[in-house]
Amino acid sequence: MFSMAIRSDFVKILLTGGAGFIGSAVARKAISMGYDIVNVDCLTYAANLKNIQSIEDSQNYKFEKTDICNSEEIRAIFDRHQPDFVMHLAAESHVDRSIENPETFIQTNVVGTYRLLEESRLYWGKLSGNKKQSFRFHHVSTDEVYGDLEVNDPAFEETTAYSPSSPYSASKAASDHLVRAWGRTFELPVILSNCSNNYGSHQFPEKFIPTIILKALHKEQIPVYGKGENIRDWLHVDDHADALLTVLKKGVPGETYNIGGNNELTNIGLVKIICRLMDIKVPNNEPYENLISYVTDRPGHDMRYAVNASKIATELGWEPKVDGKAGFSKTIDWYVDNQEWWKPLVRQGAFGQRHGAIKSTS
Repeated sequence: MFSMAIRSDFVKILLTGGAGFIGSAVARKAISMGYDIVNVDCLTYAANLKNIQSIEDSQNYKFEKTDICNSEEIRAIFDRHQPDFVMHLAAESHVDRSIENPETFIQTNVVGTYRLLEESRLYWGKLSGNKKQSFRFHHVSTDEVYGDLEVNDPAFEETTAYSPSSPYSASKAASDHLVRAWGRTFELPVILSNCSNNYGSHQFPEKFIPTIILKALHKEQIPVYGKGENIRDWLHVDDHADALLTVLKKGVPGETYNIGGNNELTNIGLVKIICRLMDIKVPNNEPYENLISYVTDRPGHDMRYAVNASKIATELGWEPKVDGKAGFSKTIDWYVDNQEWWKPLVRQGAFGQRHGAIKSTS
């Protein structure tokens, strides 16, 4: 059971999507720091109550099973809990699924953000004094809204023009624009952050790194789109959680902060790093690299993402702490040691059509 004394200067964060991969990392870290968390999550396929099992008994933690598109329920949650901050992470986030079913992404990421903004605005309008002055709406977004880069292009900056490529990134770009509009038109104190690719424990199996690990563990082909030359910047989820809480505490309303891991790798380079680490950790009869299989590329596949995170370093004093290789090693260990977490998800078809279902789940 989780136990911690509440700080005298605690603040209460209304956290959307707190049972998901990144949201649960934020919830766990915030609770460890003495904050109050009100976790609002409708528990779609990628959410998992096991992600917040370590904090569910904390007196600082409350859970509300609610869809952010339900204005009446969100309004009741604001009235009931009287939060100091909103941190908005609830979103559909998998590009492949957005290609297969864009409408879900528009509903959650665009309509849901609009409804949450409106209820936040109405709630904030009723506040007074220091509580109103210190209120913040922190919208958590992605570097994918900027489009993609060529190999030698400079990294995305906070002022880079938006050019989303997929239904997912377009829906997140739309939500970013809504947040900025509510900040300018209604003077709601909003802050935005755009992060690079996350990895770490508790990530849903359909994502790239868990797919590599779990396919390897089952000795099945590891799918790599195209030639594997696409480049991503990898940020450990614990670093991201720390950055988000830093932005919430120190960030300036109206500003945007890019959050990156300073860890750019080609997709095939990353696959080989994980395979070689697994050769040591979980020895096989042959190298795991032999399982790599190149598959038809994803429609509209962005070539490269990279963010310039100098602003958050200079202005807020935040930099990533987790070394890439150490982070990948730690992530492999977590999936090897926590099969009871991912096996039920694999049995339920967590990989979707493009990655191919895992055939053996013993």
